[in-house]
Amino acid sequence: MLDQPTDNEAGLLLQVAEGDEKAFSSLYYKYHHRLGIYLYQLTSSRPFAEEILQDVFCKVWEKRDQLPAIENFQTWLFTISKNQALNGLRSVVRERLQKKVWEKDQVDLSGLDQVTAEDRLQLIDKAISQLPPQQKKVFMLSRYKRLKYIEIAQELNLSKETIKTYLQIATSSIRKYVNNHLPLLLWWLFY
Repeated sequence: MLDQPTDNEAGLLLQVAEGDEKAFSSLYYKYHHRLGIYLYQLTSSRPFAEEILQDVFCKVWEKRDQLPAIENFQTWLFTISKNQALNGLRSVVRERLQKKVWEKDQVDLSGLDQVTAEDRLQLIDKAISQLPPQQKKVFMLSRYKRLKYIEIAQELNLSKETIKTYLQIATSSIRKYVNNHLPLLLWWLFY
């Protein structure tokens, strides 16, 4: 159950708002244990809970000028902690999903050591030749001429974001082409 705020806490918050590091330490030690338990219950990970706890208290310090206006600091603290934990968990889920997509898109390398560098380059060249003209230009300028997004954007009179999108789509298309055709190349070489 949450404690009711005390006048002593209001004074402590005022001191923290004025930049008193000792008062901030007192505030930290008053709440860190209960907050750590709460975050562990939300995340089921001690390291993750500890990381969030540190992030939350960094936020408290960064927003210290707002502390005197908070009517119930404990409720505010636990609310921002919950939000920070949920955002962190969402981020972990997104990263895991992206990792799965990335792993799925990777070329199956079994038998690839039997494929010569020339064969691989020809497969990649064929994949590049299948790209739409604009994507092909962007890919070539980025990968072969080593131009930056902004330089390509200026050269092609397009926005930097458009260049980034074209390059992402081109790279994905090339990867898919290679993934789909590598087994055929291996079959052709070995049978």
